[in-house]
Amino acid sequence: MLTSLALIFLIGIALGSVFKKLRLPSLIGMLITGIVLGPYMLNLIDGSILGISAELRQIALIIILTRAGLSLDLKDLIKVGRPAILMCFVPACFEIGGLMLLAPRLLGVSLLDAAVMGSVVAAVSPAVVVPGMIKLMEKGYGTNKSIPQLIMAGASVDDVFVIVLFTSFTALSMGRGVSLDWAAFAQIPVSILLGIVIGGLCGFLLSVFFRKIHMRDSVKVIILLCLSFLLVSVEKRAQGVIPFSGLLAVMATAIALLKFYPVLADRISVKFSKLWVAAEILLFVIVGATVDIIFALSAGFMVVALVLLALLFRMTGVFLSLLKTQLNTKERLFCMIAYIPKATVQAAIGGLPLAMGLSCGPIVLTVAVVSILITAPLGALGVDLTYKKLLSKQGG
Repeated sequence: MLTSLALIFLIGIALGSVFKKLRLPSLIGMLITGIVLGPYMLNLIDGSILGISAELRQIALIIILTRAGLSLDLKDLIKVGRPAILMCFVPACFEIGGLMLLAPRLLGVSLLDAAVMGSVVAAVSPAVVVPGMIKLMEKGYGTNKSIPQLIMAGASVDDVFVIVLFTSFTALSMGRGVSLDWAAFAQIPVSILLGIVIGGLCGFLLSVFFRKIHMRDSVKVIILLCLSFLLVSVEKRAQGVIPFSGLLAVMATAIALLKFYPVLADRISVKFSKLWVAAEILLFVIVGATVDIIFALSAGFMVVALVLLALLFRMTGVFLSLLKTQLNTKERLFCMIAYIPKATVQAAIGGLPLAMGLSCGPIVLTVAVVSILITAPLGALGVDLTYKKLLSKQGG
C-alpha cells in the first residue's frame, strides 16, 4: 500500500505539473496517472486502496465541499435564488431526455435502458466544478453576479436528484415496479431541506463551541472533518428511514460557520486549501484507475457522438435555467461550459447496472467511462480558457 500511495502522489504531482505548464488543467495529468497505474494497465495500485476507493473519493469530496462552504457567503446564495434551484435539476433532465431520444437510435438500446444510461451520465461532478469555482471567487471573476456561487450550489444538489432517478430506473429495469417511484422523488426536497437545516444547526453550535473553548486551529479542522464524516455516515444509516443529504449538510455546516464566526472560517479555510492539495491528487488518480481505457477505445464513434450530443442537451438546460436573469450572453455561455464535467458519480455508479445483471450493463459502463474521459478534461479546460474572456472581474 505504501508503494502505491507513493506512486499515486509522486506521479500524480509530476503529470499534473506537466499539464499545468502546458496551460491545461492539472487534473488531466492526475486522471492519466490513475489510468496508467490502475488495474486495466500497469496494475500498480494496491488492491486494498482500490477496495476503499469509494470511501477515499468521499473523503476528498467532503474536504472540497467544506472548503466551498467556508467561501460561500449566505447573502450571495440568497442573491442567486431561482436559477440555482433550476440548475439543480433542469440540465440533468434535459441530458437524460437527450439520451432517451438518441441512444435507441445510435446504440439500438431500449427506451428504459437509455433512461438508466442517462441517469448515470447526467450528474455533474462537484469534485471538478467546485475547485474551479473557488479559484474564480478568489480571483474575483463573476463574483459581482454570484456566478461561481450559482454553479457551486447547483452542482452540489444535482447529484442527489440524479441518483434518485438512477435508483428508480434500475428498479424498473429489474422488474420491481411498473411506474416511476414517485415516493422517492417526493423525498428529494425533504433530503435537501433536512441536510441544510441539520448542517446549519451543526455550524451554529460549532461556532458557539469554538468561541468558548480555546484550541489550536488545526484541532478545529480535525473536529470539523470528524463532524462531516459523521453527517455523511448518518445519511447511510438513515437510508430508507429518513431522507437526508449528508454532503449538503457538510456544506451547510461550513456556510453556517462562516456566517456565525467569519474570522475563524477564513483561518481554517486556508488549512482546508492545503488539505485539498493531497485530496485532489488522490481523488482524480483513483477516478482514473476506474477507467478501462481499452474498453473505452473499443466503444466506437457512436458512443463518443452520443456523449457529445447529450452535452448539447445539458447546455440547453443550463441556458433555459438562466433565462430572465441579469446574466449576459457571455456569462450564460460560461455557465454552460462550467456545467460540462462528469467524473465522481459516473465512477461510483457506472458499473452498478452491470453488477445488477441488467442487459444494458456493459453499454452503460462504456458510456460512463467515455463520458469521464471526454467531459472532465473538456469542462475543466473550457473553464480555464474562457473565464477571463467571458466573466467580468470584481473591481476590474
